[in-house]
Amino acid sequence: MQQAVVEDQLRGSEQNQLGQSAQHSASKHAIVVGESNLSIEDVLRVATENVPVALPSSAEWRDLIQRGADFLDQLLQEDGVIYGVTTGYGDSCLVAVSIEQAYELPLQLSRFHGCGLGQNLDVITARAVLVTRLCSLARGYSGVSMALLERLVWMLNENIIPVIPSEGSVGASGDLTPLSYIAGALVGERDVYLGDQVVPMAQVYAARGMQALQLRPKEGLALMNGTAVMTAMACLNYKKAQQIALASTLITALNVLALEGNPSHFDPVLFAQKPHPGQQHIAAQLRQWLNREDQTESQSPRLQDRYSLRCAPHIIGVFEDSQLWLRQFIENELNSSNDNPLIDPVNLRVLHGGHFYGGHIAQAMDSLKIMIANIADLMDRQLAQLVDHKMNHGLPRNLTGASTERLALNHGFKAVQIAVSAWTAEALKQTLAASIFSRSTECHNQDKVSMGTIAARDAQRVILLTEQVIAALCCASIQAIELRGLSQQLSPVLTQFKHWVLSSFTYLQEDRPLQHELQQLVDRLENLALLHSDPLNRAMQENANVC
Repeated sequence: MQQAVVEDQLRGSEQNQLGQSAQHSASKHAIVVGESNLSIEDVLRVATENVPVALPSSAEWRDLIQRGADFLDQLLQEDGVIYGVTTGYGDSCLVAVSIEQAYELPLQLSRFHGCGLGQNLDVITARAVLVTRLCSLARGYSGVSMALLERLVWMLNENIIPVIPSEGSVGASGDLTPLSYIAGALVGERDVYLGDQVVPMAQVYAARGMQALQLRPKEGLALMNGTAVMTAMACLNYKKAQQIALASTLITALNVLALEGNPSHFDPVLFAQKPHPGQQHIAAQLRQWLNREDQTESQSPRLQDRYSLRCAPHIIGVFEDSQLWLRQFIENELNSSNDNPLIDPVNLRVLHGGHFYGGHIAQAMDSLKIMIANIADLMDRQLAQLVDHKMNHGLPRNLTGASTERLALNHGFKAVQIAVSAWTAEALKQTLAASIFSRSTECHNQDKVSMGTIAARDAQRVILLTEQVIAALCCASIQAIELRGLSQQLSPVLTQFKHWVLSSFTYLQEDRPLQHELQQLVDRLENLALLHSDPLNRAMQENANVC
């Protein structure tokens, strides 16, 4: 049955398919990988929107790629000693490999690293990994052939994506084990995602009448010895963190209204005295969305709100101010040649180093997960205020919308608050830095490693937990606004946000299970910026450009 599925989905000659993929029609707005730097957004477009990729058509770039491959061939003919080409790997670098065996060595590398376990990366993440690895290899300093680059482009454009286990990398010597699943797929020995199926890559090749790629010397090492998995995950995490920061600011504005808070806490003169641009930006958004640009109105009788309202710009602003360096770390890694050794196609040198080390991504992800967990904690504290009749300034217990006659039977958001507390606690627990847990491995050759992939996975988990917290706060905040009778008094941005929430959530009068509504909001959160609303889209753009 799987064979029939493959044959139905994949037809055409090898020559036609590879040619069309590598030189994709300009009318489809392909992202060209090889001469110009990619952005985080480029990776996301390829990963989430299936935007096609193409290789540069310039003779200069193609000559650069060819010179690197030719130089490796020259060294082999001259019986040169090249790490990972005519030697074993890692601690086995003193083991000589004959010229005859050099062509078999990459296949062996892909095979013995096929020991990954844990949950497989989803298709979006695996696509991000594939384009990230292509970006590094297409820089021209890895000694790979044009045929390898074209095959990677073909896989992306045909959406034939390797199934990659998430666990098994210490982040130096790169993401060896997970990236071996790309090499293994190329040679026809692993499984791939094909639509909603998982099928052996050998069947895909057979259905297309194509030959599996034969890896040239060093190409297995070039594919595997790098930081593509952690970097791809970092790109996805960064974008989701932006959505969380924006959603938490919108929710805070709603909760200031629902809790009869003090908009004067976000006064422009006040924030001018602490010149963190991102923090000031969050305060400015709150003023605008609360319709409080003019801060001359009288104070609430409570001079100072609790910290979870008053200090929201200071908490969310940490991420806002960190976006610049986070982006720099991630995009520099994305646009680097990070395998070892590098093959200099200009000066014809073999350069041995440690660019596979994922320290910058490890630091970025360890830091990001702390920032995002702090936002989860902020939201948790705001919800605690909303549901507690002792501090919610007249709102019903647990935000129940039940009638007086049904009040004794209904408990509103009581269980949701407990769940939010659990999700927040787990997010906070995940924030211990992975990068400090370096371990000596591989016979003490890899005696200091980055743990960058574990840090990225931790950040991914913290982000998901925080998205669940955000979903709960979306519902609770809109419920509180409705209970206050403020729905018709919201600013344009908050009105649009309210409608966005209400497309998945219905005002809670009688108790009901909220699981599916919460999950819908989690699933839709990544598309918050795609709302067809001029006010909210402007807000999104302001957030993206704050730094």
